[in-house]
Amino acid sequence: MHRLLTILLLGVLVGCTYQVPRKYLPYPVSTDSFSDPTEMVAIPLPVIASSPNEGITYGTLAAFLLHNASDEVSTLIVPQTNYNDFFGETFTLYGAFYPSADQSLKVNLSQATKINKEYRVRYEDQQFLRERLNLTLNAYDYADGSARFFGFQSHSSRQNETNYTDQQGGFTASAGYRLGEFRVVFGERYKKVSIGRGAVPSVPFITDVFAPGSVPGVQGYGVHGQKLSLVYSTLDSIGMPTTGSFARVSVESSSKALGSDADFIGYEAEAKWYLPAVEGRFVSVLRFAWNHTEGSNVPFLEQSILGGETTLRGYGQNRFIDKSSLLLNLEERIRLFRWEIFNVTADWEVAPFIDFGSVMGNFFAATPSSFEFNPGLGIRTVVRPNIVGRIDVGVGKDGPAVFVGLGYPF
Repeated sequence: MHRLLTILLLGVLVGCTYQVPRKYLPYPVSTDSFSDPTEMVAIPLPVIASSPNEGITYGTLAAFLLHNASDEVSTLIVPQTNYNDFFGETFTLYGAFYPSADQSLKVNLSQATKINKEYRVRYEDQQFLRERLNLTLNAYDYADGSARFFGFQSHSSRQNETNYTDQQGGFTASAGYRLGEFRVVFGERYKKVSIGRGAVPSVPFITDVFAPGSVPGVQGYGVHGQKLSLVYSTLDSIGMPTTGSFARVSVESSSKALGSDADFIGYEAEAKWYLPAVEGRFVSVLRFAWNHTEGSNVPFLEQSILGGETTLRGYGQNRFIDKSSLLLNLEERIRLFRWEIFNVTADWEVAPFIDFGSVMGNFFAATPSSFEFNPGLGIRTVVRPNIVGRIDVGVGKDGPAVFVGLGYPF
């Protein structure tokens, strides 16, 4: 679902509005904050998807948007079916539910006839039990037959492109305690990773090019990690901020004594600023991120990674891998106009951006020539307070890359 090349509201002109009795809409589809009957907008749409790793996908979907009593879209349900040459038919059911301003539940159930699948449930509560506590839970089981590996370091060559199936299952959980504008967050994660032959026959398998001993984790591995984070935030919204700042520093430990297959420590730092102008029509967004992984034989998918829809948008997912990474994103979100139809109010935005980043063995090994410069342009449709559809086109040395999905990239 996160790679749809469609903005859900492109088809509002063919949408239909219905009044549905709440007795047919059990929790969490509707809550006490919904009117009875509940207003629902149904929008049928074609699907055209594209990504650097998966190629072209096409099909159909129907988006069902349910309004609460305040005329906010608080439930989104999207069944869809599509076709891809590598994965065959894929059947997906996506749901995003917002029972309150502080709670969200997202469910994605997807199964292809060849290799690919994704079963994921994510729950977040910003005021769990007490106003100072927040809770996040995420459980998943997925397989991606389009995964790529090019080698380590920033100068990894496109000539060494390999394909594999990345299959992972596990969970993450975190609990945070709020102290004014700060939060102390403790996180726990476990996952089991299997590496198999990929779905792209024209690209060699990872161990056909790289010796297994040169790529830690290529035989599969498990991770059981504990993370401690300090978070600072003055953002006006968690998922769709327009003003404020955010900073996070984290350290995570993975230990064989607790069930991991490798001992390593991961360090992270991230800072974001949102600067509105002209009554919010322009929002300048700046993001800086640093990652470093310390340890021997650290599995390749646990190291610092750049490439994809949230980092370097001029490259496919996981294009660059090494022990450390530096990333800078600059984006100007410009609201072109606001359009209301079928009681759905959408902001249409254009977002020119620049992504600048590199991976390296350690921070001091960074050189100017190792950095990638990816300019690009994004188009977004925003239905506040919960839903964003986007298309981002970035340009890197390998050519253009197109990413489409739900939610802002950062």
